[in-house]
Amino acid sequence: MDLTDRLAFAESSRSGARLIGVDLGTKTIGLALSDVQRRIASPLETIRRVKFTPDAERLRDLCRLHGVGGLVFGLPLNMDGSAGPRVQSTRAFVRNLKPILDLPVLFQDERLSTAVVTRALIEADASRAKRAQLVDKLAAAYILQGALDLMRSDAETGSD
Repeated sequence: MDLTDRLAFAESSRSGARLIGVDLGTKTIGLALSDVQRRIASPLETIRRVKFTPDAERLRDLCRLHGVGGLVFGLPLNMDGSAGPRVQSTRAFVRNLKPILDLPVLFQDERLSTAVVTRALIEADASRAKRAQLVDKLAAAYILQGALDLMRSDAETGSD
C-alpha cells in the first residue's frame, strides 16, 4: 500500500509477467488480470468460494495459465483506515496461499471499490442480476488498476 511495499513488490515480481488482482469476499473471489506491460487491468472471472484448497488451486491454475508474476489483493480496511476482521481474514488467506502459490503479494486499499463499481453499473442501467454477475471481477479490476497506476507513477517520478 505504501511506496516501500510497492517498490519491494515491483522488484520481487517477475518483470514482463502479468499481475492478478484479487477481491476476496466471503462468498466469491473476484479476479482481474493485467496486460504484460502492467498498464491495464481487465476483469477475468469470479470464483464461487467452496473451501480454501479448491479456491486456492483455481487461483494457482489461472496464475500458471496467464504467466502471472504477482498478486494484488484488495485490503478491506475500515473507513477510518483501521484493520478489522476482514483484513485479518484476507491476510490469513494470503498466508495459507503461500505454500500453494509462492508469488509476491501486494496489498492495495480497496475501500469503496465495490461501491464505485456498483454505482457505475447502476448508471449504465445494468440489471440487478447483471450487477451481481459482474461486480466482484470489476471490483478486482478497480483494485488492480489502482495499484498499476500507483506503480507507474512511482516509476515516472523516479521512485523505483
